[in-house]
Amino acid sequence: MFNFGTQELILVLVIALVVFGPGKLPEVGKAIGKGINEFKDAVSSDKKKEEKVSDVATVETIDVEAGAVNDKKHKEIQ
Repeated sequence: MFNFGTQELILVLVIALVVFGPGKLPEVGKAIGKGINEFKDAVSSDKKKEEKVSDVATVETIDVEAGAVNDKKHKEIQ
């Protein structure tokens, strides 16, 4: 898609240094890094929640007295 070579990368860094200044540039980089990490965590935690929900949905109920699956009885009661 985009081919960033060494020259383009240096140009972007020089422009960022001129715009933000040498004092603010590390703070801007840190803020961007934290934002990216929070986004990754949010995306991965949604996938983990979906996996947990699907695991819970496959649980069957068991009739302790008869020792058999009682899905039909459970559905009739509700």
